[in-house]
Amino acid sequence: MIGHLRGVLLEKYPPFLMLDVGGVGYEVEASMNTFYRLADIGLEVSLYTHLVVREDAQLLYGFTDRQERSVFRELIKTNGVGPKLALTILSGISGDAFIRCVEYEDVATLVKLPGVGKKTAERLIIEMKDRLKHFSAVPAGLRTPQDAAAARQPVVAVVDERREAETALIALGYKPAQATQAIEQASRSLDAEASAEALIRLALRSMIS
Repeated sequence: MIGHLRGVLLEKYPPFLMLDVGGVGYEVEASMNTFYRLADIGLEVSLYTHLVVREDAQLLYGFTDRQERSVFRELIKTNGVGPKLALTILSGISGDAFIRCVEYEDVATLVKLPGVGKKTAERLIIEMKDRLKHFSAVPAGLRTPQDAAAARQPVVAVVDERREAETALIALGYKPAQATQAIEQASRSLDAEASAEALIRLALRSMIS
């Protein structure tokens, strides 16, 4: 099992990134929250990883902190939730926010994520509530409004603009028409030079708000 990688970030093209570790390029899939925390291309980054071995592929998933990886691992243990959906969930809300949704049985927030219908949301809560009890989440009463808002901001860093932003949303499971509409709406709220990162942040925030 590959559990950790440290190397130079060569590429980031959501949801994929390429990491050079001692001359070997590792292709990693990551959540949008992880992308947002990444350093710039050419700099060293450190990722906690989870390896999924299938008959036709070996897929490596990367996370900037242990808790997000732990939540990912708990998600894929849930009936009907595979790595792709787990990554989509952790792109829509932070691991900490997801834990709170499960704890408070917040179905309304979970169903706003692509691929998560009411039955899936209810299954996540039922199957994961006991398993997530040991996770450390900041109590809601101790959070500032800024903390609460940040926890719900799904984000990503990319180099292209609107097309890259739309591609990233589609890769996360949003329908093409939905992605296009969300990016167009976000672009109207930002200036013409807005980066894809800014577009995706605003688009994702609006779709789960």
